[in-house]
Amino acid sequence: MPAAVDRTQPCEKNNPSAEIIHNIIIGLTVSFVALSLGAALGILSGRGAFAGMISAGLIALITSLLGGTRIQCSGPTAPMSAVSAVVVASAHEHIMSTAGMNVDQFINSVFLLSGILLLVMAIFRLGRFIAWVPNVVISGFMSGIALLIWISQIQSIFGWSGHHALTGETWQNLVIAIITVALIFTLGPILRRVIGPVAHYLPPTLVAIVIMTCATLALNLGIERVQLTGSLSSWSDATALLHNQIPTSFTMASFFKAFPFALQLALLCYLDTLLTSLVIDRMGGETTRQDRELAAQGIANSAIAFIGGIPGAQATIRSVLMLKEKASLRLAGIMVGIFVLVEIILFQDLINQIPKAVFVGVLIKVGYDVFDFKPLQIYLAELMHQRHELLHNFFNNHADEKIFVTNREILMITGTAAITVFVNLNVAVVVFTLFYYFHNKVAFRHNPMRDLVPVEETEAFDIHHYDKP
Repeated sequence: MPAAVDRTQPCEKNNPSAEIIHNIIIGLTVSFVALSLGAALGILSGRGAFAGMISAGLIALITSLLGGTRIQCSGPTAPMSAVSAVVVASAHEHIMSTAGMNVDQFINSVFLLSGILLLVMAIFRLGRFIAWVPNVVISGFMSGIALLIWISQIQSIFGWSGHHALTGETWQNLVIAIITVALIFTLGPILRRVIGPVAHYLPPTLVAIVIMTCATLALNLGIERVQLTGSLSSWSDATALLHNQIPTSFTMASFFKAFPFALQLALLCYLDTLLTSLVIDRMGGETTRQDRELAAQGIANSAIAFIGGIPGAQATIRSVLMLKEKASLRLAGIMVGIFVLVEIILFQDLINQIPKAVFVGVLIKVGYDVFDFKPLQIYLAELMHQRHELLHNFFNNHADEKIFVTNREILMITGTAAITVFVNLNVAVVVFTLFYYFHNKVAFRHNPMRDLVPVEETEAFDIHHYDKP
């Protein structure tokens, strides 16, 4: 195991109180990112902003307490929310006509079952098998999830493919989304130049949301805004939330309807979490206890089923942000969860003023962060300079090249992304992983395809890709 990196500030090495305060401040900073993304991903899932925010708090709290990655922040993620949207849509459209349950309770039973499956994976120590998934498949499913997010947000703006369009003028919602994306990309450098170190405590996503909300209120635009459908302002609100969401009439028919969705979410959480842990281990110099991390994710995803939330996984951008801010204690992640839950209560009325089109912009940026651009960029550059070599020696594995994306690799990436979009992620990962090993071990064992080299040929494991929240 590589030597652990000392992440404490010099003045904190012999000052436990300063270290505790520093980690609490990090928790506060990251909580605003978690709250913003939680609301956006809750909307993406179809369960609403409140479901995403409360899940961001609870999942971060539980996994930081119990997880196998010491410094981390878990919560709703883009891949998990995209698949959750399929569960929600299916439940509302046709599943409930035969399962015989309340729609929300059926959805919660799917999420509860996915948590149980994660616990089973942990018990049977399946965490080590993450190493068997080829990098080309990982790249493909990342890009496929990004495409799903972009497609869903375009449909929500224009009301295409049977999706309910955002109320108000379409052009206004489109302009708001575009400006939001532009602000998220540009505010980081601007804030650092204008206010210096204080910019670290003002995530560009949060600042963009505030600016766009104030601007649309000042212009008095008649557009659709977020409506939180839950509340935690009193003890009775909390108990009512539990009472309304707990599945009470789960049957074998419900189980058979729920299991395929639950398996898909559990496998996705497995991939999402353990791939993120590889990035965090690379940065922090520690080694994740993979099965303990799966167990913590299972407990967290089971817990959100009782409050009408959405499932999550270890979140790369939030976890990397904590390490960039030099978090050194589990306390930092725990405080993210606590602060998010407090902020939901304090800022509920303000959150209701945010235009939904702003979260469309946030999710478009999330899709950009998820999409694996690097292999595509390398391959296109090769096409420009070596078209004849690529097309006339199609199966050349270019073993003599240090950095090269081959025809077979780009086909694997494209195929995995396409099946992710048009079928589902589990089918994409299983089919193309099996195909990769059949191709290399049986069909073309004397001329195997390359696999993407981490960092040099794929952004999936590139810590610099996650520098900005």
